[in-house]
Amino acid sequence: MAVQMSNPVLNQNRFQPDEAELRPGWGSPQAGMVAGAAGAPPTAPPTSPVEDGRRMTVGGTVTATLVLWLLLLTTGAWGFSQVTVIPEVVDPGSGLVLQPAGAEMPSWFFLPALVGLGLAFVMIFKPKLARFLAPLYALAYGVTLGIISGYYEAIFDGIVLQAVGATLAVFGVMLFLYAARIIKVTRRFVMVVVGATAGIFLMYMVAWVASIFGADIYFWNEPNALGIGISVAIAIVAALNLAIDFAFIESASKAGMPKYMEWYGAFGITVTIVWLYLEMLRLLALLRQ
Repeated sequence: MAVQMSNPVLNQNRFQPDEAELRPGWGSPQAGMVAGAAGAPPTAPPTSPVEDGRRMTVGGTVTATLVLWLLLLTTGAWGFSQVTVIPEVVDPGSGLVLQPAGAEMPSWFFLPALVGLGLAFVMIFKPKLARFLAPLYALAYGVTLGIISGYYEAIFDGIVLQAVGATLAVFGVMLFLYAARIIKVTRRFVMVVVGATAGIFLMYMVAWVASIFGADIYFWNEPNALGIGISVAIAIVAALNLAIDFAFIESASKAGMPKYMEWYGAFGITVTIVWLYLEMLRLLALLRQ
């Protein structure tokens, strides 16, 4: 059964193929709906749905995902090197810390993030462009992640490796739980995750708007029980989004979506991984404090 996806990139609307990729007959009344798109099989099998006969596969999506992650790591390493590290200064006589370790981000920090965000919106409305724009998105956001990682690493030595390991571990566990059908992506499951994700987004937006007027209500960034508890909850919601992403990719592959949807699926799951990694980084920083 296909259901509404919590990830705004991977959602049920993506089961509507680009007409330019389809032969006449796919969208005709006789052909019905794409298999699984509304929880029911088509009334008649589609006739040569993809123009060049190339369809989306799970294997192809995995390959595209690995390519995007490699690009993330490549530009991430460069972004990491752009952070200015401020070393800790200790008074040799008293042993007191005169200047704590810190870091300075480059002034153009937000530019690659804005570029990546713009590319993401284009792909959401034009999935067919994902095969061209998804790699550019990975390159842009790789720089952003690298800068953020470099900043945290300068303050908390070794935290980046821990965050990467934790992210990959969560990804592996969620993939196993989904493949073994221990976690079943039902409509109720999706509704709960959608609600939680929307609530987190609203919390971020309210805090951001308040910060514009000088108010600091980022209470979940405080290294106390409340802040750590909320950070853990957010990381769990991000992890649950992975199961829904897996379900979308599997359903879209079975529905015989066009080949370019492999890149769109890879882009969607990369968005979730980026979010999960950032939450892991923040959670570990709170625990370090």
